[in-house]
This record gives sequence, structure tokens and C-alpha cells, in this order.
Amino acid sequence: MEMIERYIYAVTQKLPQAQRKDIADELRGLIEDMLEERTGGYPRKESEVEAVLLELGNPRELAEKYRGSKRYLIGPELFDSYMLILKIVLVVVAASEGISFIVQSILEPFAILDYFIDFIVSLVIGLPMAFGWTTFGFAMGELAGGIKQKDLLGKEWNPSDLPPIPDEKRRIKRSEPIVGITFYAIVLVFLAFSSEYIGVWVFKNGFTGVVPFLNEDTYGKYLLLIFLVFGFGIIKECLKLVSGKWTYKLAINTTIVNVVSMVAILFMINGPEFWNPTFMSELVNAGVVEAGTEAYDVVAKIWEQTTFWMLILLLIGLVWDAVDGFRRARKK
Repeated sequence: MEMIERYIYAVTQKLPQAQRKDIADELRGLIEDMLEERTGGYPRKESEVEAVLLELGNPRELAEKYRGSKRYLIGPELFDSYMLILKIVLVVVAASEGISFIVQSILEPFAILDYFIDFIVSLVIGLPMAFGWTTFGFAMGELAGGIKQKDLLGKEWNPSDLPPIPDEKRRIKRSEPIVGITFYAIVLVFLAFSSEYIGVWVFKNGFTGVVPFLNEDTYGKYLLLIFLVFGFGIIKECLKLVSGKWTYKLAINTTIVNVVSMVAILFMINGPEFWNPTFMSELVNAGVVEAGTEAYDVVAKIWEQTTFWMLILLLIGLVWDAVDGFRRARKK
């Protein structure tokens, strides 16, 4: 019966991934035996199924009995996903910094010692930062679950309280938030530790330098905002992984995070100190374009409209993410 499957789903979703199938089979067999004993082999009634489930008790409490210990920052329900994401993020951060070091050493081999020191410093800073944001994101998910559990204390549980098994279209595949977290981690590391390479690369008889898009003199002022924007992006993806399905609450939370991030990005890129104020003159000095030519005018116009089009693309992404979240949350 559907009620039995809903009960089993409610129990196993709170257990580590590796245990779910075995415990689901065990629990299904136990329920069948209890029903057989209660009905004596006659066709079972819904009231008898409810009686058996009431005898087994609240699925959350039953899941806790399977898990054992209750003291944790990140519980068994999330721990497998947490370890997977943490490993991915740490590997991505380390690999990104390693690739950056290799590229810098190839382009400017005479400064390899300086780049090696920068590489070590970036690992010392970047790895704990990645660990902290990932752990914080999952801790928020654990806290949200704990608050919900406290709200249910003192309320007599009934099988009718069992939530339906989510539709396949509402479920969030684990690969979706994993890809999102990996993307945020890569971009965050690059912006935090290799921002000087974001620009136009100039090659004349070999690599001669980079004309940066960003204002290197004032870029440090924006690092905290950059950490927050991409850190909250990681938290948003962690919440998706924790939820496992689209709900209106999740759609609202992701929309709020996106709006806050949008405001922070707007504050950054719309400021007069964020972009390189001498970008066009540096392009001329590097010999990329020649002042007074049609190519110069085209590049200058594109450069002037960079902020506008970036905001348009971000706004489109924000709206689409919100609409898609609410669309999937309303599916039955």
C-alpha cells in the first residue's frame, strides 16, 4: 500500500545513503510480518496498516534508533553527501591552484619561486575557506532539520502525517548541486587568488603580459563581498542537496540568496573603482589596438557596455532560476 511505502521513505531518507536500501527491505519485511500476524492472512484494511505503523512509531524516531548516536553537527542523514561534496570542493580548490601555478610558471619561468610561495599561501588560505563554507552550508541544513523536528515535539504522530513520496520531476539529482558547488568553488578560487590573470592576454614573440579587466589597486576592497557571494552560492547548492526535492520553501530560499547576491554584485561592478580605469590605454600601449582606428572604437564601446550586459545576463539567470524552482516545486 502507498502508506507503507511513504512510511519506509520517511524513515530511510533520514539514514546514510549506504544503509537505505537494506533498511528499507528489512522494514518492509517487518511491516508485512506484523500485518500478517494482525490480519491472519485475510485482506488487510487501511485501519490495520495505520495500527501497525503507529506501533512502529514516528519515522524520525525510528530512524534515530537505526542511526544510534544523536550528537553531531552534521548528522548521518547528510554525512555521506557532506563528505562527497567536501572532497570534491577540496580537490577542485587544490587542482585549480595547482593549474594556476603551472600556467604562471610556464608563462614566466623566472618568477617560479614567487609563484610557488603564492601557491602555498593560497592553499593555506583557500582549503580552510572551502572547508568552512561547505561545512557551514551543511550545518545550516542540519539546523533547519533540527528546528523542524523540535516543532513536532509534543505532537502525537499519526500515519496521515506522512508526506507523499515526491514526484520524480520535483526531485533534485545529486549531480545538479554537485556541479553547482564545483563551479562556485572554481570561480571563487580564481577570483580570490588569480584575479590578475582575468583580462586580455598579450602574446608578442611569446607571452608579454595581461591587460587586466579589474582595478588591481582597489580589488582587495571587494574580496569580502566576493567570498560572501560565492560562499552563499555554495550554501544554496548545499541546501538543494540536503532537501533532495523542490519545495516552495527551497524555491523561496534560493530566490532570496540569488537576490542578495545580485545586489552585492551590482554594488561591486557598478562602482567606479572595480574596473580597470586605464584599460583602453593599456591595450594601446600593449599594441593590441591602435588609437583612432575603427577597431579601437568597437573595443571601447564594448568595454563601456560591459557592466550593462553583465547585469542583464545576471538578471536573466536570476529570473530563470526562480521561475524554474517554483515551477518544479508546484509539480505533484
